[in-house]
Amino acid sequence: MIHPERILKLNDRPTRPGRYVLYWMQASQRAEYNHALEYAVREANEKKLPVVAFFGLTENFPEANLRHYTFLAEGLQDAHVALERRGIRLVVRHGSPEELFPDLAAEASLVVTDRGYLRVQTRWREKAALTVPCAMIQVETDAVVPVETASEKEVYSAAVLRPRIHRHLGRFLVPLMETKVTRDSLDIKLASLNMKKPEVLLRSLSIDRSVPPAKAFQGGTSRAKRLLDDFIARKLPHYTKHRADPSSDYSSGLSPYLHFGQISPLCIALKIRAAKTAPQEAKGAFLEELIVRRELSLNFVHYNDSYDTFASLPEWSIKTLKKHSRDRRPRLYSRKEMEKARTQDPCWNAAQREMVVTGRMHNTMRMYWGKKILEWSATPEEAFQTALYLNNKYELDGRDPNSFAGIAWCFGKHDRPWKERDIFGTVRYMNDAGLRRKYKIDVYVKKIEELKK
Repeated sequence: MIHPERILKLNDRPTRPGRYVLYWMQASQRAEYNHALEYAVREANEKKLPVVAFFGLTENFPEANLRHYTFLAEGLQDAHVALERRGIRLVVRHGSPEELFPDLAAEASLVVTDRGYLRVQTRWREKAALTVPCAMIQVETDAVVPVETASEKEVYSAAVLRPRIHRHLGRFLVPLMETKVTRDSLDIKLASLNMKKPEVLLRSLSIDRSVPPAKAFQGGTSRAKRLLDDFIARKLPHYTKHRADPSSDYSSGLSPYLHFGQISPLCIALKIRAAKTAPQEAKGAFLEELIVRRELSLNFVHYNDSYDTFASLPEWSIKTLKKHSRDRRPRLYSRKEMEKARTQDPCWNAAQREMVVTGRMHNTMRMYWGKKILEWSATPEEAFQTALYLNNKYELDGRDPNSFAGIAWCFGKHDRPWKERDIFGTVRYMNDAGLRRKYKIDVYVKKIEELKK
C-alpha cells in the first residue's frame, strides 16, 4: 500500500503526453520495496507508458570518497540488473543530478522521485521541480512512518517520538505489493554510463581516492538481503543480550545499505517481526533501533537546518560545554593524531582502526569514541567538527542522518543533563573503566589488532 502521507506534489504542473514516466532514483537505490518506484509503475501502467529510471552520478557529493563511491557503484550495478528483470531501463549519467535531470524530463509524461533528507538532497529536488515541464511527485520510501506524520516539529528525544511513531505503526507497517510492468522500456535508446563493470566506471571519476574501499562490505540489495537473513538466523535470537557488547558483535551490519537506500527499512521491519526463531524482546529491541531511533535522526535533520554544526545541540548542552570549555584537558590530540589512532587509549585506538579498516564501528564504541574526542580537544566546537570529519570520511554510513544525530548525541543531543564534571559539564560521560566493567573489551581490542594484520 502507498499511503497518501508518503506522496507530495513538488510543483503545480499537470501530467502530459510523453514517451515514458520517469523515476528519479537518487536516494532509494533499489528495485523492490520502493514506494516511489511502485507509484511510478502504477502511473505508467494507467497511462500505457513504460518507466525509465534515472540516477545522477555526481563527483561532488559532500565528503564522499572512493570508499563510498565503490559501495554506491556496486549497488547501482545490482539495481540495474534487478530493474532490467522488471522491464525498466536504468539510465545513469555523470554530473550533478538536478542539472542532468531536465534533459530526460523533457520527454516524460510524469516525474516521480524518492525523498532525501539532507540539505543537498532536498535542494536538488526543489531546483529540479522548478525546471521540469510536467508534474513532479515525491514519494517517501526510506522511513517506515513518514517524517511529518510522526511529528510536525523537531522532537526533544526518543521518549517524545516513540509514542507518536507507535500511534501510526500499525497502519504503515504493512507489505508493499510489487506491480507488474505492462510496457517495458528496455529498447528505449537513451545515453547512459555502463553499469556492468563498477571498477571501470570508478576509474573514470575525478573523486577523492584517499580512503580505499571497505573489503568487508559490498554494495547491493542482493547482498543486503543475504546479510539480513544471516542476522535473523544467527544473531537476532541473542540480540537483547549481546547487542551492546563490541567483543561479540551482534549488530546487523545493515546501516550502509540503509544509507544508500539499497534495502528498505519497511522490508527489514516486516522480516524481523515475522521471525519465528527470535523472542519478542529481541525483535522489539531491534525494531526500536531500526524505526524509532533511526527516524529520530530523520526528524533531526529535517527540522534542524544546523544539523551538521555545534549550533544544532540543545541549549542546555551548549551552555554547559561552553561553561567548561576552558577546563584543563588531561591531554590534547591533534586531528591527525586521532586519525592515525595515535592516542594513549587502546580502546579508542581500536575503535578508530576498526572504522578506518572496515568502514564501520560498533555502536557502543562509537559513543565512547565521540566522548573521548570531546575530552581531548581544545574546545567542544573543535571536537564536534573533528568527530564529524572522521566519521564522514571513513564510515560507509557517514554523511547520513544517523551519523549526524549520533555525533550530536555524544555532545548532549536527544539526551538529558547528568551529574556535572570537568570538561563535559552536565553532558553524559563515558570512560574505559565502564567499558571494562561491562564488556570483554580486551577481546575487542585484540580482534581489531588482528584485523590490522
